[in-house]
Amino acid sequence: MKYSIKPLGADHDRSAFCCGKDLLDNYITKQAKQDMKRRLSVVFVMTANDNEKEVIGYYTLSNDGIHKKYVPEDISKKLPPSYESLPVTLLGRLAVDKKYQGNNLGETLLIDALKKCSETSKTEMGSFAVIVDPLDKEAISFYEQYGFIHVPDRGRMFLPMKTIDQLFSA
Repeated sequence: MKYSIKPLGADHDRSAFCCGKDLLDNYITKQAKQDMKRRLSVVFVMTANDNEKEVIGYYTLSNDGIHKKYVPEDISKKLPPSYESLPVTLLGRLAVDKKYQGNNLGETLLIDALKKCSETSKTEMGSFAVIVDPLDKEAISFYEQYGFIHVPDRGRMFLPMKTIDQLFSA
């Protein structure tokens, strides 16, 4: 099966989306369109090419910042001392509908998000890293597999843009 990932549009059917996590289900069905209208985040949805209306997965991107003191010293020592807060891209939510779980679509969504972040940070808006707020232990394990580093504040994790760029330069 082939999939497309595009910004959430008016024709996308979110009503039946169910990944099994209420916070993520409620977001896509009730709040996502409002967040896009208010420019709080951009929601990217995955659809199957044979049914481009049904949302089978999604992720969100927005701007954020982290204090330099939370970045490992081997990374932060290379940064200008004038930067106390570092610009990052927040991958706020990532979910796959239960009917499609087990097909590596979460990985596909993550890779698409990281690629967009890498490209944007080079030419459109600076971003030092991609940061996530994992919802639970399952999400932590998911992000750890891809090299995300734990940030000692609020349970966040990040992946430096330099590392992300290396993924796509091979």
